[in-house]
Amino acid sequence: MKYTFAVLLVLLFTGSTTFAQNDENNRIRSAGDVMVEILNVSDDIPQNLLNKAECVIVLPSVKKFAIGFGGSYGRGVMSCRSGKDFSGPWSAPTMVALEGGSFGLQLGGQSTDFVLLVMNRRGADSILSSKVKLGGDIAAAAGPVGRNAAASTDIAMQAEILSYSRSRGLFAGISLEGSTLRPDNDGNERLYGKGVSGQDIVINSKLAPPASAHLLLSTLDKKSRNRSEK
Repeated sequence: MKYTFAVLLVLLFTGSTTFAQNDENNRIRSAGDVMVEILNVSDDIPQNLLNKAECVIVLPSVKKFAIGFGGSYGRGVMSCRSGKDFSGPWSAPTMVALEGGSFGLQLGGQSTDFVLLVMNRRGADSILSSKVKLGGDIAAAAGPVGRNAAASTDIAMQAEILSYSRSRGLFAGISLEGSTLRPDNDGNERLYGKGVSGQDIVINSKLAPPASAHLLLSTLDKKSRNRSEK
């Protein structure tokens, strides 16, 4: 009887772990779909900004909820150019979460996809290590759109994060000031195992990407300049 109960516990734990991993893998697949669709529209993210970005964050289907004056919550993934100098191929994805209040009022009842470009090492390190407030802890701005957009404006050059949104088929830069980004450590643990940090995944490149990340990473490799090439 005790043996049977122990076996059932093992099966239950294994099943719940597999289900949780499937949830994270589905998140990664959705992020890949979002990147493909956004980078194939006519007025998309300017090529030179994507080339300059150290990291890309994709948050599929962020939804508004009503708590007090309203808010939003979304989970997504972050991939960076691997290596300590951010010059290698795009890394395995680390899990992140977006939370906010004021920007949620702009979303209506629709789910919204977000793509954020992290433009320098300080921004990447901040997001990988702790919860950061956009527009407070790190500078953020609505990203310019269009392949011929004047992407070298003062705002674009000074911002550590450039943010974009897509809702109801419309794609545009959007300000996310006042919202917060944080590592989703629980998501990383479910996907990669206990004790794995965002730095281990992205900067130290200790882990191989899961199969679910193939579309996301291959799209980034195809659409952005390889920095290892002279």
